[in-house]
Formats: sequence, structure tokens, C-alpha cells
Amino acid sequence: MSFLALEKLAKVWPDGTAAVRGVDLSIAQGEFIVLLGPSGCGKTTTLRMIAGLETPTSGRITLAGREITRLPAAERDIGMVFQFYALYPHLTVAENIAFPLECAGVPRDERMAAARKLAEQLELTALLDSRPRALSGGDQQRVALARAMARKPAVWLMDEPLGTLDASRRADMCDFIRAQQLEHAVPTVYVTHDQEEAMRLADRVVVMNGGEVLQVGAPEQVYAEPASLFVARFVGSPGMNLIEGFSRASQGVTLLESAGVALVKCPKLVREGPVVIGVRPEHVAPDPAGALRGRVALDAFMGSHRYLHVDTGCGRVVALGAADRPSAVGEDIGLSIDPSGVRLFDSDAGSRLA
Repeated sequence: MSFLALEKLAKVWPDGTAAVRGVDLSIAQGEFIVLLGPSGCGKTTTLRMIAGLETPTSGRITLAGREITRLPAAERDIGMVFQFYALYPHLTVAENIAFPLECAGVPRDERMAAARKLAEQLELTALLDSRPRALSGGDQQRVALARAMARKPAVWLMDEPLGTLDASRRADMCDFIRAQQLEHAVPTVYVTHDQEEAMRLADRVVVMNGGEVLQVGAPEQVYAEPASLFVARFVGSPGMNLIEGFSRASQGVTLLESAGVALVKCPKLVREGPVVIGVRPEHVAPDPAGALRGRVALDAFMGSHRYLHVDTGCGRVVALGAADRPSAVGEDIGLSIDPSGVRLFDSDAGSRLA
């Protein structure tokens, strides 16, 4: 059942630029939603409209059955973590963390005890008496996160809250955020352009571009079954290999060709004619007998595996290689494609072919 709902939500700036274009989204109690997309796609504007920091041009927002579209931000019972800290400079770290509880009328001893507990969880105990100007950017971001989590609001909103943290600390904070969200069952809307964060945190990922929602689904679904060429390119690191090709029936199967090479046979015929052949790197393997030939342009060692970037007659293709089998740059190799990993897209519209 929907707890937070966006209905045809839109925002047009005074210069006529459409930042958000009719977003529909329903979020259940306790659900963790990640808005994922490139800079300027409308994800932060959508978040700010939920928070009451931007007024929608059209559409409506309901929270727990109550319309809040034009309700002041202070009356929405929302906890928000901003991208750029927004700490109170005259308050200590402890006072910053405890401030939402003070506003809620919680006695001082209780709110300071809650602040100390959160500080311990976020490794901020030594900084409790410091003021924001004495902290690093990463420490300030952790204080902002603790402040938003000091009480249990109706919804948590987070706008790229881990952007200033280093990689190891960011992973720890991802785990902390998810653990807190699961413990308190607070519905959360989290904005990021970092795919690893999105896949690690989300119950559902909402992929946005150009102010529109392109796909909504579980991380596994969005990764394995992208709805469009944009989603296929954007989700995944590296993204899906996309090869301009041709589909035709041949002896009861579908033969997928590109640049005069028969790449793979698939059991079902989706359509005959031009298509874009999509396949993730893990479904492309080095194979001396492989039909697709090329030269290694880059061998990227990733610890448990390698990504081989191979220049072929069909363009550059990324394959998954074994960690203990390096390839030399310029080496001629063959590649084979697993038919189970092939996804086809319309060459013109860019939409997925069922």
C-alpha cells in the first residue's frame, strides 16, 4: 500500500526549462527507493519537491493519506540530509545532532544521550564538542546524517549524502544507513548518481533522465532487463555492450549479425531487421574459437576478475576475463557471446524489444 505518492509531479523553471516531467511514483511504508541518474536529470528537484523546498508546477504529493503538495516544509515531518551539510555553525556537533529532538520537545538528557549513541555509531564521539568549522567535509557530512536520523520522521530524504566521503568510509556509511532504515522501517528516498550505492541500498531503483522516469524496478531487474538503451548504458560499470546489428530467421532460430559476422544464435525470433544487440560483459568471454574477433585495447585487472576492452569490427566490446589470465594490449583474441544474456533494442526508438 502506498505511503508516499507522487502523481504527475512536474516542475518548470521560470525560463521554461522542464526540470521534472510528470513523475508518478508510489512508495510503501519501510521501502528504500533510490533515484538514480546523471547530473541534471531531475532527481534532486523531485526530492526537494517532496521536502517542500520547491513548489511543484503541477501534480500532487500525498503522505500517509494526506496531501502535502503545498504544505510548508516544517509541517511535513521529514528528515533530510543535504548534499552540502547545512549544519548550524554556532552549535557543537552534539547540539547539531540533537537539534531535531530539541525541536520535538525531548528533554535535554534524553536528546544528548541519543546524540552520543549516534555519534558512537558514526565514529564521531571525539568530535562531539567541536563546531562545524573545525571538521573536515566528510566529518560534516556524517554529522548531517546523524542529525537526520536522530528522530524517526515519517520519511527520510537523502540528497547524495556520501559524496564527500572516501571509498572505504562510503561503504561503511552505506551499511549504516541501510541498517538504520531497516531497523526503524522509515520509508527513504535517496538521490545518487553512483550505481554501486544504488544497487547496494535500494529495494527499488528509479532511473531518471531528462526529468522523466525511464524505469522502476528491483536492482537486479533494472540491471538484467533494462527498458531502454539509456538504462542499458547508464546502469552497470562498465555498461552494457551495445552493438548495431541485424536480426533474421535461420533454420528455426534467430541469427544476430553485425558487420558481416554471425555473433550468436537465439531460440526466439523477436523481429527481423535492424536491432541493437545488448549484452553485459559477464556474458561475453574470451574464446579462441569465438566468432567475434578483435584486439585488446585495455586489460583492466579488478582483483577477482578482469575486464577486457576489445576493439572489434562491431566497435569496442567489453568481456569478462579470469583474474589469472592477463592479455597483452594489441593481442588478437576471439570472443563468444552467451545467448541467455542477449537483450535486443529498437534501433530508432531505443526501447527494449520484448
